[in-house]
Amino acid sequence: MTVTIFVPRDAASLALGSEKVARAILDEIAARGLDARVVRNGSRGMFWLEPLVEVRTQHGRVAYGPAKASDVKSLFDAEFLSGNDHPLCLGPTKEIPFLRQQTRLTFSRCGVTDPLSLDDYRHYQGLKGLEKAIAMTPAEIVAQVTDSGLRGRGGAGFPTGIKWKTVMEAAGPQKYIVCNADEGDSATFADRMIMEGDPFVLIEGMVIAGIATGATKGYVYTRSEYPHAIGTMREAIEIARKAGILGPSVLGSAHAFDLEIRSGAGAYVCGEETSLLNSLEGKRGVVRAKPPLPALQGFLGRPTVVNNVISLASIPVIMDRGAAFYKDFGMGRSRGTIPIQIAGNVRYGGLFETAFGLSLGEIVDHIGGGTASGRPVKAVQVGGPLGAYFPRALFDTPFDYEAFAAKDGLIGHAGITVFDDTADLLKQARFAMEFCAIESCGKCTPCRIGSTRGVETVDRIAKGIEPEKNKALLADLCNTMKFGSLCALGGFTPYPVMSAMTHFPEDFSPTPMVEAAE
Repeated sequence: MTVTIFVPRDAASLALGSEKVARAILDEIAARGLDARVVRNGSRGMFWLEPLVEVRTQHGRVAYGPAKASDVKSLFDAEFLSGNDHPLCLGPTKEIPFLRQQTRLTFSRCGVTDPLSLDDYRHYQGLKGLEKAIAMTPAEIVAQVTDSGLRGRGGAGFPTGIKWKTVMEAAGPQKYIVCNADEGDSATFADRMIMEGDPFVLIEGMVIAGIATGATKGYVYTRSEYPHAIGTMREAIEIARKAGILGPSVLGSAHAFDLEIRSGAGAYVCGEETSLLNSLEGKRGVVRAKPPLPALQGFLGRPTVVNNVISLASIPVIMDRGAAFYKDFGMGRSRGTIPIQIAGNVRYGGLFETAFGLSLGEIVDHIGGGTASGRPVKAVQVGGPLGAYFPRALFDTPFDYEAFAAKDGLIGHAGITVFDDTADLLKQARFAMEFCAIESCGKCTPCRIGSTRGVETVDRIAKGIEPEKNKALLADLCNTMKFGSLCALGGFTPYPVMSAMTHFPEDFSPTPMVEAAE
């Protein structure tokens, strides 16, 4: 019987040496004349264990890692193909604590299947949601998505069902589904992991969105920095077309839907939906004023659904298992699961999918294991480069949209960056303003000018020049940017700046400058 060995092929594992490990395993199989094959799966999201090698045994999968090419010979000598012990053996994969504690719905297949095997996808419940959606009316599909409580996982948290209902009811000769895969936030990689590790779930979600709203064309807009995701998605789309999942008759139905990949040049502001649409149309990526909303006048002026990767990838399980099943997870108005991405100075960095409601402290201390440096945690930034810095005093905050908003924070795309006690939060505040100044599309004055003045003001505080006066000026600038900017780039930049000043005032009290004596 052929033994199957799994070696990840996603960008994170490749960066950590998985290609060399896979080649070494193939060479060893050939040299020993063994009946074994290598499947290049997606990552499980436990980056401190990558490259993670798994072997399918009669008792389930057994994991070994982090493996190097130099470890491969000893793995075969220890007969790891039978799941035998070895210094790198982690035991049954599903029993690894980081995985065992998760509730994987959206990521249930990521790291489990061959990303480009439609047979694998079907075997692990793939296409069940689409098959059920085909038998429903568009209004029934929209109602199920609405009842599930799914909200935009890209950061805004807008109810997905309401957006779909608006497009469904809008008049237009052509409608579009646009997937926002322009994942630009620091400490975020969930979109990339789905596209590289389970591309068919995104395709399935987009097809269902098309059937629900009357759209027959879709685009996945991603960034040129994601070459592996782009390559995997393009291959998956071709496979889906040949299988009749995409094309003039979706799974033999009366519904038509096709899909293509577009890549941008890496502008952060193109993660904002209207800038994205301009870029998609071949224009400069600048923010559009709203109204009109993209749901009514989006791509090429037509009704358009713009959803994040995780939002769309969550649709198949909702359609398959039902709205009540999905809504049963979570708390308050934050329903379902959220893929939390843990990064920065942290011991166990990776992707952790769980129901909303865990406290920030549980995520950082228990799941993330504290800092990699072993020093105390000073701050945690949640929500990317525009997210607020939370001190340990706020670690009891539950991971929930409204709970974070009540503490002047935001969940965003659920990226978490951990900092130890050596971090200087004044420098981090400066970085936020500088980031905004560099990435601003330049359309609105508060963002374009406010961020530049913000950098100058933080520099004056750092030099001890009239610190109280300049801190007041910085707060006033933040207020203007928050309420006067056209989009979230300028509107959210105040979050890291104000939270740094509020929670870490000691970092904003440098020694005043002393004038040189004449």
